[in-house]
Amino acid sequence: ERNSEPYRLPTDRLQDWGEINLPSTARSDIERKRQAARCMDCGTPFCQTHTGCPINNLIPEFNELIFRDQWKQALGRLLKTNNFPEFTGRVCPAPCEGACVAGLIDQPVTIKNMEYAIIDRAFREGWIVPRPPTFRSGKSIAVVGSGPAGLACAD
Repeated sequence: ERNSEPYRLPTDRLQDWGEINLPSTARSDIERKRQAARCMDCGTPFCQTHTGCPINNLIPEFNELIFRDQWKQALGRLLKTNNFPEFTGRVCPAPCEGACVAGLIDQPVTIKNMEYAIIDRAFREGWIVPRPPTFRSGKSIAVVGSGPAGLACAD
């Protein structure tokens, strides 16, 4: 069954600029494995096609790695298609969950929660480090737009 991360109370959220969700550490690894296992029941992952994830995240692949407790590898899989999962895991409206095959007979997998759990763990474990360029040309460029393409270009 679907068991998504709870939101903080609206009255609490009005008082600060903190996260909408409770900290991802509030969820047990057992529950994350359960959600990842639900993803493994899928035969055709529409979640990562044009009807699901607009950036084609490899959702079944990172969910399988979470199921196997291979979190660092799950981060690598997520970063193959997503330059900024720390943003998208929080602000994306999650069309992948609408396209989730599990949702045809039950509730969809908590894909969005899994994505930001990966990146939150990566920051906690120190796997995310700055990657300054080895050589700077001294030239400047302009990136027009702040959508996924503009952010990827800036990265």
